Order: sequence, then C-alpha cells, then structure tokens
Amino acid sequence: MALTGVEIFKLLPKTNCKKCGFPTCLAFAMKLAQRQASIDLCPDVSEDAKQKLGEASAPPVRPITFGAGDKAVKMGEETVLFRHDKRFVNPCAFALEIKDTLSEADISSRIEEVLNSEIERVGQRLRIDAVALINDSHDVGRFEAAAKIVAKKACDVPVIICAGNPGAAEAAVKLFVDKKPIIYGANSENAEAMANIAKTYKATLGVTASSAFGGSGGGLDELSTLTEKIKSLGIEDIVIDSGARKAKEIIEDNTLIRRAAIKKNFKPLGYPVITFAQRGDSLIEALIGAIGVAKYSSIIVLSNIEKWKNLALFTLRQNLYTDPQVPMQVEQKIYKIGEPMPDSPLLITTNFSLTYFIVSGEIENSKIPSYLAVMDCEGLSVLTAWAAGKFTAAKIAQFIKESGVENTIKHRELIIPGYVAILSGAIQDKLEGWKITVGPREANGIPAFLRSRAA
Repeated sequence: MALTGVEIFKLLPKTNCKKCGFPTCLAFAMKLAQRQASIDLCPDVSEDAKQKLGEASAPPVRPITFGAGDKAVKMGEETVLFRHDKRFVNPCAFALEIKDTLSEADISSRIEEVLNSEIERVGQRLRIDAVALINDSHDVGRFEAAAKIVAKKACDVPVIICAGNPGAAEAAVKLFVDKKPIIYGANSENAEAMANIAKTYKATLGVTASSAFGGSGGGLDELSTLTEKIKSLGIEDIVIDSGARKAKEIIEDNTLIRRAAIKKNFKPLGYPVITFAQRGDSLIEALIGAIGVAKYSSIIVLSNIEKWKNLALFTLRQNLYTDPQVPMQVEQKIYKIGEPMPDSPLLITTNFSLTYFIVSGEIENSKIPSYLAVMDCEGLSVLTAWAAGKFTAAKIAQFIKESGVENTIKHRELIIPGYVAILSGAIQDKLEGWKITVGPREANGIPAFLRSRAA
C-alpha cells in the first residue's frame, strides 16, 4: 500500500537541509506521497529507506519506454482513474499491424504509411507510433524474413513482435537489439521460454491471458498469475492483454485493470495495457480504437491507418491527454504566414493554441502574406485574456516594442481583433507613431478583410 506523507517523513533524515529543493523534509515527504517527486532527490536517505520509499512512491502503473531514439514511446506512469482528478500522463501509442504473409512490396508500403502519417495539430506533431509485426504464417523463416524488411525500412519506429512461438519471437527480436522492442505472445504455455528471450534481448514482454496468440481471453485472474510468474523470472517491463476483443469486454477489463492498480495498488495488474482493435469494417475499428483511447489502453493496434481515422483518433487522444489545468498554448513571437514582405500586414492575437491555429489558418486562406504577432497571455483566448487583464493596451504596446518587428516592417500599422476594439485608442497612445486598425470580430472574416485592403 502507498505510504502517507507522515509515514514517509518518518523514514527521511529530518535535517531540513533543502538539498532536495524543498524547504523541509515534511514538504518533501508530502510531494513523495503525491508522487510529484522522486526519492533520488534526497542525497542523505538510507538505502533501506530508499528501497521502501522507492516502492511506495512508484506510480501504480509501471512506467516503460518502448523503442529507442527520438521516436521512443513512454507508457504507463498513470496515477488516476479520471483525467479531471489530476491528468493522464503518457498518451497511448497507435501501432499498424504488418502480417508476415504480405509481400515485401506490401510490407514496405505499410511501413511508408507509418513514416508518412505525421500531422501537426494545435502545435503538436502527431503520428502512428509503432508497427506490430504479426506471425500470421506461423512459419519461423517467413516471420524472420518479414522482420528483416521492417528492421531495414522502419528506421527508428518502435516494433511489437507478435508471436506465440518462442522460436519465431527470438528469430525476429535478434534484428532489433538495443531498439527496446516488445515481444508479445507470452502465455501460460510458453511463459518461461518467452521470459528468457525478453531477458536476453532486453525487451519488454507482452503477456496475454490466452492459450495461444490470437485466442480468446483467459480472464484477469489468469493474467495476474502470469505477470507474477514472469516477474519472478526476472522480467520487470511487461505489457498486458486480458484477451478482450469485443467493445464491452475491453471496457470492462481495462477499467478493472486500472481500478485494481490505482485503487488497490495491485501490482500484478499495474502494467500498461495493449489492445488489439483490428476489424474488417474500418469505421468499427475506429470506434474500438476510440474505446481504447478513452479506457486506459497504452497501445492500440490497428489493421489500417486511413487519414480520416488517424485524425479522429489523434484528436481524441490529444484532447484526453492534455493537462486540463494548463491551457494549450504556442510560443510568443512574430509568426510569418506565407512569405510576407516589409509592407505586409501585421496582426496580433493571443497564444491560446486554438486561437492561433484558427487565425493563422484564416490568414492563409486569404492568400495575403502577413505577419502574426502572438502574445503570451498564459494560453487564454482574446476575450478571456482581455477580461483577465493579460491582453491590455500597455502589455500589447510593450510586446510590440520588444518584439523587434519594427526592424522588419516598413509601415507602422497594427491590426487588432475586433472583440477588443475598445483598446484601439489606448494602444495608439502607448505606441507612438503607430496606427491601430480594428479587424474582424470573428476569424472567418479575416480573408475578406485582408483581400479588401489589398485591392
């Protein structure tokens, strides 16, 4: 069970030395109890206390890094059942299945789909995160051949090796040494052999509560027994699959797994969850994928990655895995929309991500190259920032003066949002020599507004 702040405090040196960055040992203990600090910050704690506190402060869902390099995916580390309680930590990963029964050309084509899946949305770059290589042929040689193609062409894309046959799993994983792959397919029949392979090649092990890869689930009792057994064999990094494939079962099992880990601190189920969402109907697959996003899956395997499906799942994931207490925001600076010249218009808005992307998108639609001054208002929209005293005449004038935009443009005209037209006179008083023009109230009026000025 997790320790309280007072219980943790009793194990600390109680010197109030501040080496941990907190004013007192009690303050540090409270942060440890809330899992907002690491015991490693205390240089004077005893090894015995460190072991006890390390276990107590560890998140209920084990943190795991899947893959290596810039495209590595962090999973687990979750501490709450509901996003509004605090926040969800590590966004789920999407993986595209690649069956070893496909031709080399088809395997290469699917890898290209993954590599070209990245899009930008509200300041974040989103993509299909991994590939799941599936031993559909049940042939070791064919699986190894497919793995060689993936190893050669998938660059640093994380790989899930899906094979219930330990021989096939080992033949493939050899090609991904130091890439931190997942070997999926450990079950009650092959647990020891799969654990040995995972240990040898330093891979995460995917455990399934079924008698054979792709079979029906054996339930959470079997799953927890398996994870305990595999942990006793020296494997710490595990992802789990209850065997659920229907929507109702996925919701039930994933919820029970997360509840056991969070509320009961039940370690045998305190691991990231992998969900196989493949369906013949692409819309149904998208819906199953959405259930996985909303209900605690850390990895969701898809059979196809059409752009419409990607955008829908990316958007849902992004909405659920942003911190509800921190508005999404972009960097304060002068943005170039198109290829503006020194006499191009200069507009201003706040740094709320949605505001920025709507406004910049409408400027692009106008086909009039422009400068867009984005001012840091702590991620608030225009009206909210104005009401909160963060988008005022004095602050706008100071931002424009300090931005250096005067060295870039020839004119001295600033276009402000129509919703804050009331500020135009005050801004003009504080920006000596500048003309303040009131733009449209709504962003969709920007194209006509800019085109009419250019006519």
